[in-house]
Amino acid sequence: MEDKVARDFLVPNYQRIPVEFVSGKGATLTDINGEKYLDALSGIAVCGLGHAHPELVGVLANQASKLWHTSNLYRIGLQEKLAEALVKITGLERVFFCNSGAEANEAAIKIARKTGSDKGILKPMVVTMKGSFHGRTMGTLSATGNEKVHAGFSPLLPGFKHVDYNSIEKTKKALELPEVVAILVEPIMGEGGVVLPHHGYLTALRKACNDTGTLLMLDEIQTGMGRTGNWFAYHREKILPDVLTIAKGLGNGIPVGACLARGVAGNVLQPGSHGSTFGGNPLVTAVALKVLEIIERDKLLKRAGELGDSLRQSFEDEIGELEGVKEIRGEGLMIGIELEEPCSDIVNLALQDRLLVNVAAGNVIRLLPPLILRDSEAEILTSRLSRIIRKFLTKAG
Repeated sequence: MEDKVARDFLVPNYQRIPVEFVSGKGATLTDINGEKYLDALSGIAVCGLGHAHPELVGVLANQASKLWHTSNLYRIGLQEKLAEALVKITGLERVFFCNSGAEANEAAIKIARKTGSDKGILKPMVVTMKGSFHGRTMGTLSATGNEKVHAGFSPLLPGFKHVDYNSIEKTKKALELPEVVAILVEPIMGEGGVVLPHHGYLTALRKACNDTGTLLMLDEIQTGMGRTGNWFAYHREKILPDVLTIAKGLGNGIPVGACLARGVAGNVLQPGSHGSTFGGNPLVTAVALKVLEIIERDKLLKRAGELGDSLRQSFEDEIGELEGVKEIRGEGLMIGIELEEPCSDIVNLALQDRLLVNVAAGNVIRLLPPLILRDSEAEILTSRLSRIIRKFLTKAG
């Protein structure tokens, strides 16, 4: 029946790995056969607090017994509390709630275009980066700087200019165009292969935007919520964006996203200009509030930073000198191990060893373990994956 369901009833847009999980606890997932796996992916940076966190289970059950949904036609107290908490953490001023990262980026794009329109710019343009990923809706797909993702979906939406990531000079050149109203950029490219820009990149972008009256919009959907050892990656450089998009770890698996803005950008979307049926309903905002509380209370920002440093050093010690390993890089618990050749087979090799990892950009093993990963689990992750990489490189050689 499994094959029939996958073949006949589901749209074949996913290349699913042949394993089904039925329960989880912390950093461990259990499949239908009772086999346990160490989850070093967290649902792609979503379950930062692990699986079935007891406090989140309690909050979810309690709120579900009271009220799930009303509508944004009415006030939602929990949504207002979550907005206030996010404003305090980020330094921005206003929040729009939605259901996913792509929707948060759609809101950001609309903010940019409306800001340009209000300035009298007939065809506002947003600068994004080559190799970036911002989502798969038509708007975010067009913003994404990856031709493989674009394939088959032309004509793309106009209004985007792609420039080289980590190149201040090329970005400044693009900002000279009078129709450019915003930059949309990931502080660290996730889908692009855990690509880190040089330190000071965001600061330089901030200055360039200040000089040209351009909005700086940061996509922190993957890097946010403590993933890099700070609440958000931009906190490391102590700058402030005009627009910020978040999702993934905000709900720990409950679908919730947010687009935050400040200044002019925080006020351009007026009644009737944008909305979301489910965005910020009582159920998801109750959970998200508890997520923020747990991260703060349990000092998980510091933990993510320290554990990330330790993991990268352990991998350097284990495999850093191996022929075929190009670079080990990352920030906090967002780690990429780049090999010199495509390594998609690593995913299945790891699965056989009861370890869940991912490969991005063809040759980068991407690790996004939960922030609550224990030291003993970190040691298992290091030793197990290092063994798998050695095995892969030996066969490839």
